[in-house]
Amino acid sequence: MWVGRHPASGPGTALGGPRLAGSAAVPLVVRDLSVAYGNKPALWSVDYDAPERGLIAVVGPNGAGKSTFIKACLGLVPTLSGTVTVFGAPVARQRRLIGYVPQRSSVDWDFPVTALEVVAMGRYGHIGWIRRVDRRHREAALACLDKVGMADLAHRQIGQLSGGQQQRVFLARALAQEARVYFMDEPFAGVDAATEHAILEVLRTLDREGRTVICVHHDLQTVADYFQHVLLLNIRKIADGPVAAVLTEEAIRQTYGGRIQGAEAPVFLRRGA
Repeated sequence: MWVGRHPASGPGTALGGPRLAGSAAVPLVVRDLSVAYGNKPALWSVDYDAPERGLIAVVGPNGAGKSTFIKACLGLVPTLSGTVTVFGAPVARQRRLIGYVPQRSSVDWDFPVTALEVVAMGRYGHIGWIRRVDRRHREAALACLDKVGMADLAHRQIGQLSGGQQQRVFLARALAQEARVYFMDEPFAGVDAATEHAILEVLRTLDREGRTVICVHHDLQTVADYFQHVLLLNIRKIADGPVAAVLTEEAIRQTYGGRIQGAEAPVFLRRGA
């Protein structure tokens, strides 16, 4: 366990201090969240309040703690310190309000289940773990597959699907949960253009419905096109807020540890140069 002093802020200090804990109307409130793997800090003293509306991107370099942040919020990894509340209550009490789409690389795709069966797992919060999935819940699961363009492959084994199709199935499973807050770990990574478009349409629909969507996102070029808010991480929080206000050249330099040049910089920054 890492027991040293808090590490330095890395490439920069947080742009803006922590806010007071929110009320039950705030989708996600994180306070002093720290995680370490062995002797290496992965996330350190992060404070964050999610906005009540808008799609949110979690952005930072490799090893910045982006996936760890989501997993720590969900209680999937041990923490050194910190509290996380969803709509004013601990995560353990709000599981039915939370949907999760993990990275594809973390899933055992050889498990012998169909796409429909995977999506139906998202209904267990509504039907209970010891009850059978009845016709009503199967129809709800099938409707979620239809929303991501996968209804025709409902009875296909999950391991027989392409990477993009598998990602759509897991997105459909999250939709089946009918959650109020969604955590997604790089949903756009390694997918084809059609899947990327389908995922984006689902995210925008969730946003219009007033649900909170927090996505780990790796592509600086598309942050401003896909999201309204951004959380910049590099072990510590660098900044958070509306994309137009936060995603500045200085904030990106602090997050990535050096000057962002040429094709690496988002288009809107290059145009402003």
